[in-house]
Amino acid sequence: MNIKLPLVIGWRFYRARQSNRFINFISFASTAGIALGVAVLIIVLSAMNGFERELEQRLLGVIPHGELVGVNSPLADWQSVADSAKAVPQITGVAPFVRLQGLVQKPGGFQGLVVNGIDIKQEAKVSAINNYMPKATWQSLAGNTNHIVLGQSLLDSLGLKVGDTLAMYTPQTAGTSNSQRLSQAKSHRFVVSGVFKLGGEVESTQAYVSMQYLSHLMKFDGKASGIRIKVDNVFDAPQVIRQLGYAQNEYVYMNDWTRSQGHLYQDIQMVRMIMYLVLALVIAVACFNIVSTLVMAVRDKASEVAILMTMGLTRAAVMGIFILQGALNGITGCTLGGVIGGLIAQNLSSIAKGFEHVFGVKLLASDIYFIDFLPSELNPRDVVLAVAMGLVMSLVATVYPAWKATKIAPAAALAGR
Repeated sequence: MNIKLPLVIGWRFYRARQSNRFINFISFASTAGIALGVAVLIIVLSAMNGFERELEQRLLGVIPHGELVGVNSPLADWQSVADSAKAVPQITGVAPFVRLQGLVQKPGGFQGLVVNGIDIKQEAKVSAINNYMPKATWQSLAGNTNHIVLGQSLLDSLGLKVGDTLAMYTPQTAGTSNSQRLSQAKSHRFVVSGVFKLGGEVESTQAYVSMQYLSHLMKFDGKASGIRIKVDNVFDAPQVIRQLGYAQNEYVYMNDWTRSQGHLYQDIQMVRMIMYLVLALVIAVACFNIVSTLVMAVRDKASEVAILMTMGLTRAAVMGIFILQGALNGITGCTLGGVIGGLIAQNLSSIAKGFEHVFGVKLLASDIYFIDFLPSELNPRDVVLAVAMGLVMSLVATVYPAWKATKIAPAAALAGR
């Protein structure tokens, strides 16, 4: 028998479903459900891609990929440590830093603050923090000056403005090296020369000053607290930092971004996996409607199938007829879902901004998250994956009803007509 015959008959049966309104409604529901599931899956995966991109480009572009920090004292010969780091092929940038931790007073209490003393020429090799502040603010950190740059959210919480003086309190110890005790806190004063706007925890807990000034303030005499390191692949940072740290002659703390910000990446991957499973189940439920549609279609067309079987139509051809009907529902739903999901994913940020403007709400607050907008990055692989999953589930759903159609007894079906 001609292989085109089941396709032609299946297409005619698919078009003839319009005569049965109930079957038509169930068919529409299955197609709409598949389209909705595929579209939402593409949108969610694109949003997760956007968060991952912003994490890598924005947050990991500012914080160091890794650090080597002196254990009991500052690194006396940080230049040799930096030279050994530059010899590692995976490392693309190295910069020294001096770190001071303390408390600053704000209305209602105190807040912890980490002050990073940096050399602006070398810091640009490992961090893009200069992209989040005016050029004049960045240049204010050059030389031996007590200028400090705060995050915008920290500046607001402290009730300060540019040009004001910031007092920072740090603990100091007194006594011999074998028996030390805390004495009165020491006060350091800085002049706020500008702000940076990044969002998230970094903006509220980090500040930047001149490395030369902070080194003199802490009496390091040219030493450094440690070195910051940038690698070409952020996911290789833990291994690269460990190998470099073990190769040093002095004891150092080995830190990498997965310890401070790794939870964000893990949260993104966890949400991606959960949403993928949930939406896959949504598509599966929609595909079960195909089963209902085909079961009713088989009963509705039992007499026609019986006549065709008496005329020599094989059971394999009968099965192909109803598989085609279900597959057409899946193809229609997946195509619509892929197109709608792709269009929304490409414009998700603009749509989110419009929603915020119309309803007066903020989806992502910059003082909580490391970004204040809804990002999106459409990956063609995600579209292919979502559409392929919908098509496979649709085809699987057609097997049982199509197989039941081959069990139609022509004599019984025609007798009951």
